[in-house]
Formats: sequence, structure tokens, C-alpha cells
Amino acid sequence: MNIVYDTANKLAYEIKESKEYKEYKLARQKINENPQLKEKIDEFEKVRYEAQVLSIKAGEEDKDKIKKLQELYDILVKNSDIKQYFDLEVRFNVMIADVNKIIAESIKDVLI
Repeated sequence: MNIVYDTANKLAYEIKESKEYKEYKLARQKINENPQLKEKIDEFEKVRYEAQVLSIKAGEEDKDKIKKLQELYDILVKNSDIKQYFDLEVRFNVMIADVNKIIAESIKDVLI
């Protein structure tokens, strides 16, 4: 098999074995087992998505949506399970973003 594919498969394995992945996965399972917490997070994600879409379409932030998002977040993080979930989600997403950045940097000369 091609070494690039071998390396990609190894990277996928390493990501799944990482502390960030495993902890985030467990926190996500814990949230999904609690319908009330899941509903609150789903509402937050919906507002966050709407704010992002409006920002992309309009080229500017919707101050009301951002305010609502911050208020929802402030309420949600008072729950220790939700706060842990959000913190672990950020750690996992940072790791994935860093991996993507490393790959993009290595091939930027052909992407421009």
C-alpha cells in the first residue's frame, strides 16, 4: 500500500488512541445519556450555528445572537458535566485543527 495512506491510517489510529479523543468521547457519551443535558447543548449548538451562518452570509456578527450565545454558555457551564464536555471538546478540536494546520503547511506551495 502507498506510504501516504499507511501514514494517514496510522494518524487516524493515533488520534483515536489519544487522551483528547478518549476523554471527549466519554464526556460526549455521558451527555448523550442525559436527555436534559443533551437538549440544552443541542439548543446551544443551534444558536452557535445560526450565529456562524449569519456571520458568513452577512460578513458581520449578529450582536443579539452573540449575546444570547454567551448567556446560554454562562448558564450551561454552571453544570460541571457540561463544562467538562465543552472543555474537552475544545481540547479535541484544537488537536484536530493543529493536525490540519501541519498538513496544510506542508502542501501550501501547491495550494496557492
